[in-house]
Amino acid sequence: MPPQPPPVSLIRLHYLWYVAAALAVMVAAIVIGNRWFLNWVHVMSGVLWTGIDLFMGFVIGPILRRVDVPVRKAILTRLTPVTLFLLPTLSIITGTAGWFLAVQMGLTQLPWPQFGWIAAALVLVTLMTLQGIGYLLPTSLRICLELQKERPDGAWIGRTMSRFYYVVASQGAMQVAIIVVMARLVTGI
Repeated sequence: MPPQPPPVSLIRLHYLWYVAAALAVMVAAIVIGNRWFLNWVHVMSGVLWTGIDLFMGFVIGPILRRVDVPVRKAILTRLTPVTLFLLPTLSIITGTAGWFLAVQMGLTQLPWPQFGWIAAALVLVTLMTLQGIGYLLPTSLRICLELQKERPDGAWIGRTMSRFYYVVASQGAMQVAIIVVMARLVTGI
């Protein structure tokens, strides 16, 4: 049996600079109070978060479930360090910038039932963020760490990826639902 390559480091500390820069842009947009800039930060982070989530869930996920363990290992050990920092940052920026934008536009002061659209957006973004940080991220890490073992437990990985796929699918459904909510907000309540 050929020797195993050393495990790939999951923590890339230089990514923290990117996270800090992205958060600084969000804070600047909130502090400056320019509606266009705040909207741009909200929309760009939302587009990136949604696009990456949907691509990962409906393109990468089904492919990973069908490839051999060495291929899956190679992909996940390179993908996990990036998503470890990128997706939580995008989810936090999207929700935070969106909230401050809604406050700035007076949308949080709308009467019921119009406020229901704001409440729906808040519930969806909170659920997606908690699900992503609380389940998807740790599960990705556990799978990646399992794949780095000399003899990964293929059955455990298969079962975990099956559950993971359904959670990712629910994220995709919520991403589509929040796009509907955002389209409703943009076109007028």
